[in-house]
Amino acid sequence: MKLEPKHLEKIDELLEQELKEARGDEELLVILRLEGKDVQSENNFVPNFKPADFPNRQAYRQALIELQKKRVKKAVGETIKELERLGLTITGGEMSETVIVRGEARQILSSLELAAVRRATLDRAIAINDAGKYLATILSQVIDTSSPQIQPKILKSASQYYQNYYKRYGRLKVLGMKQSVPLDYIYTAVQVLSHWELSNSVSIQDLEESLKTAKSGIFSSQKTETKEGIKVANTFPYLMVLGAPGGGKSTFLRKIGLEAFKGKQGKFEYECIPVFLELKRFRFDEINIEQLVVQEFNCCDFVDSQVLTKKLLEAGKLLILFDGLDEVPTKNLNAAVAKIQAFVHQYQKNRFIVSCRTAAYNQKFIKFENVEISEFTDKQIKQFIYNWFQSEEDIQADTARQCWELLQENEAAKELARTPLLLTFICLYYDEYQSFTNNRSELYKKALDILLDKWLAEKRVTRDPIFKDFTIAIEESLLAEIAYRGFQQDRLFFTRDELIQQIETNLKANVNTPENLDSKAVLKAIQVEQGILVERVRDAYAFSHLTLQEYLTAKYICDWQLIDELVSRHLIDTSWKEVFLLISGLLRPNADKLLLQMEKEAQKYINTPKLKALLEWAERETSGSPGDMKPVGKRAIANANAIAIANANTKAYAYVNAIAYAIANANPIAYAIAIAVAYAYAVAYAVANANANTNTYAIAITKAIKAIRELEKLQIFNNLNLTNLIGQLQDLKIVIPDDNQSQSVKRKFADELLQTLLNGFNLNLEMVGLSKEELKTWNNYFYANYLILQCKQAAVLVSQKTWAEIEDRMLRVMDN
Repeated sequence: MKLEPKHLEKIDELLEQELKEARGDEELLVILRLEGKDVQSENNFVPNFKPADFPNRQAYRQALIELQKKRVKKAVGETIKELERLGLTITGGEMSETVIVRGEARQILSSLELAAVRRATLDRAIAINDAGKYLATILSQVIDTSSPQIQPKILKSASQYYQNYYKRYGRLKVLGMKQSVPLDYIYTAVQVLSHWELSNSVSIQDLEESLKTAKSGIFSSQKTETKEGIKVANTFPYLMVLGAPGGGKSTFLRKIGLEAFKGKQGKFEYECIPVFLELKRFRFDEINIEQLVVQEFNCCDFVDSQVLTKKLLEAGKLLILFDGLDEVPTKNLNAAVAKIQAFVHQYQKNRFIVSCRTAAYNQKFIKFENVEISEFTDKQIKQFIYNWFQSEEDIQADTARQCWELLQENEAAKELARTPLLLTFICLYYDEYQSFTNNRSELYKKALDILLDKWLAEKRVTRDPIFKDFTIAIEESLLAEIAYRGFQQDRLFFTRDELIQQIETNLKANVNTPENLDSKAVLKAIQVEQGILVERVRDAYAFSHLTLQEYLTAKYICDWQLIDELVSRHLIDTSWKEVFLLISGLLRPNADKLLLQMEKEAQKYINTPKLKALLEWAERETSGSPGDMKPVGKRAIANANAIAIANANTKAYAYVNAIAYAIANANPIAYAIAIAVAYAYAVAYAVANANANTNTYAIAITKAIKAIRELEKLQIFNNLNLTNLIGQLQDLKIVIPDDNQSQSVKRKFADELLQTLLNGFNLNLEMVGLSKEELKTWNNYFYANYLILQCKQAAVLVSQKTWAEIEDRMLRVMDN
């Protein structure tokens, strides 16, 4: 929420922070000091009666109290009424000008506008009181809290316990966020699936298909049933939560704890006090879990924490959240597992949840249900973004919608957003740049850096000793080679033995690599600590995000200067499109060489007289036309019209129109080319289909007439009489054969429609009589030019001279 200077001068630091971070609907308790103009200070207060006027001292004292109440009510009564009109609940204000108000953050902010409000201080979030009372209720089931002396102490300790939990685990501040945010604001319900089912029901073929067609490893929802994580936590008393680094495991455990504090208002269905234990603290041989629980209660001054902990455990009133089994140092892991297993067995009435990275888990826990956090679906990504951008400024600017829609246009960036960690990064990146498309290579580099180094450092997790010698630079070079070799072979999956062999070969080839590095240990470290290489099914590894493999492939090509090989082998391979775009952003000082090489290769596809003739026709008919549009855009539109007719003539359907649209769009004349595309397929279908019905022909001709009218306004063509063509199409519309007429009549009409269009655009059957092979080549040519345009936009720098020359030659026949 936005605070003005007039607000800031009235509030303390705690309330300032709370209001700045608030969305507006949070409930707060705030102490307000009001200004009563007619009320004298306590020292100058003189009553108009004396003690002798009353039968006893108690009566005199009560009279003073009633008098003070009247004076305060007269002074601040109107202010209190105004506070109540704002929707605030008022407590106090009878004996002094201080009141406690309870209400939403936006109501509190409005109260600061009142001139009579002099000072506002945050009391406590409402949840602290409610959670404290709820915990005290649970405690009363195991210890005697009936004594009037012990009740306030228990309530105070319980409230402090909740405050400690919320302070440590109820807010998130990661990846350099400027300020922490309440976890409840941005939490998006995670989905989990059976780890056993996932490991055994998905084949490598399923995974390959998923990654190649959907650009995502999000196969789980298609092959296995997902369930909401909190519902699963309610079902199983012992739960092992697995997932990738940054996949949301810790956040999920924190959220479970917060829900447990809410009692019947929360989603956790059991009366339990949550205890959150970070397993990275298990650094010593002697691990006493019960004592760690005692310490959690000790810091809140509970009466005899040792005895209290024992009673709670024996009564089954605790929810123990063991976070980060993978973060236990390797030398202590077996001992930690044994201790936890023994603790669970001893106090089995309680509920236990353990989290661990999938790659580090070896089925070590007995009786635990193993589930794995599923990657975010589009719905979850959208929900997270809308939760994230909820400040007053973001709501007014509609930031969430703009971010989501832009992400929809960038599949590679959205693929990164499948994990909460990188989705958080995506939101922070958009918040800073308001874009994903500008230098996408920088975006993916930062994402890779997070996985390689920053996330572990931020979590203060001790790295595997192997990373002492295995530097980030060496690792990145190794991963880049693995990514490139896989892409070259059109492979997204590798066996464990293949990866070990590649790692060993790479390490031996680098004289700067320490000799003592073991390739098996390197693979394990990369897999467990960073999750960049993931074992999707048994003995089948892939990069955690296809986008990262594409980025690393692009980096390898740039590092080893393999541009010529890339262009000659993969220019029209759509699976390499993202690699081309990333290389454009990586090249320094500019991307000129890449674009020129791509242009040279693209010209090779104009390899038949008919294809050359069509390009020459488009240039001839549009060159020098009065329309306010770049020549290349005019040529793109002309070719879109011609190829639509060619499609109809050959009864084949190509996607060159969509490419022509994209080329024009890049210039930018999207509307004009959309006109050509709008009727191209309708006409092509009607002409090519001899059995088309009356309605089909009518729709096609109507669209054609509308489109040609718009083309006429744009003045793209030189010598075409489009007005006459519109008249001829209108005449044809009148004589469309009805559905009862013979196929030969319909075919004759289709031929006449085709010939009318040919004549109208100065074309003939020979020019548009392309073979299927020529249509395919034509598609490749247009795609190559389209990719040139996209690479130009993705590049950091392209010289003006080079681009002007390329654009001038685009969609033209060049002698050399």
